[in-house]
Amino acid sequence: MPDHEDDQGLDEPDDDGFDDELDDEPRIPPVEYDGERLQKVMARAGLGSRRVSEELIAAGRVKVNGEVAELGRRVDVVHDRIEVDGALIGVAPGLVYYLLNKPTGVVTTADDPQGRPTVLDLVPADPRVFPVGRLDLDTEGLLLLTNDGELTHRLTHPSFGVEKEYLAHVDGRPGRAAIRQLREGVELDDGVTAPAQATQVAPGVVRLVIHEGRNRQVRRMCEAVGHPVQRLVRTRIGPIADRKLKPRAWRPLTTDEVRALERAASPGSTDPRGPGPSRAERRAAASSPADETDR
Repeated sequence: MPDHEDDQGLDEPDDDGFDDELDDEPRIPPVEYDGERLQKVMARAGLGSRRVSEELIAAGRVKVNGEVAELGRRVDVVHDRIEVDGALIGVAPGLVYYLLNKPTGVVTTADDPQGRPTVLDLVPADPRVFPVGRLDLDTEGLLLLTNDGELTHRLTHPSFGVEKEYLAHVDGRPGRAAIRQLREGVELDDGVTAPAQATQVAPGVVRLVIHEGRNRQVRRMCEAVGHPVQRLVRTRIGPIADRKLKPRAWRPLTTDEVRALERAASPGSTDPRGPGPSRAERRAAASSPADETDR
């Protein structure tokens, strides 16, 4: 009889002809994140109840660090970036947002070498906050202060197009040509300004809405069209306005106001102002041939 090789210890092939060892490829375990559950963090930030937050996550409307989040995701509130419908949401602990009605004679800085009063003297010292943008020494009106650095960047960078509205009391009574020039762009020493909304609401009082942040821009624009500013008041920042807030007074923003600011400062926002007239309505108003006071 012919000799047979001893096949002891040899693996029999499976039906498919492949060894088991080749079938047992290492499996990658699912990524596990440390931190708090995402829906809990969202609810605490004022985006709705946990149930509502779960529905937002399930609908794919929430991203963490640029990736669509799934239910059960945990987040680090200090380092992770959470977006809802493209709007970055501030969830880090200790974030505060103040609205101040800045009076004249107060500088918009954290510290003044000349010893003049600063806007930080008018709000709580703890936690430390910083002004969002600047208002000149002689300019009055609304100013935001916060310790949310990411939102500060979005509100002040012109690429996000967040509107700021001013009432400018000027010399003389601007005519149609001056108002049209303010709307279409004014030649300044640092270039032509972007188109703005300009309306003469009373003789010698112009409402201007801009989204750039150049130094002393409104004053320079009005001077360039022959009507220097005598008094300047900022009345709105994006969707935030408060006619009842007295000079030198401050208040914390509501959760809804913070969310509205975050939406206004999100990339691709279609309405930098927030609640109010539509963009088409504002564009139509800005292109009207004259205001009542011009006639």
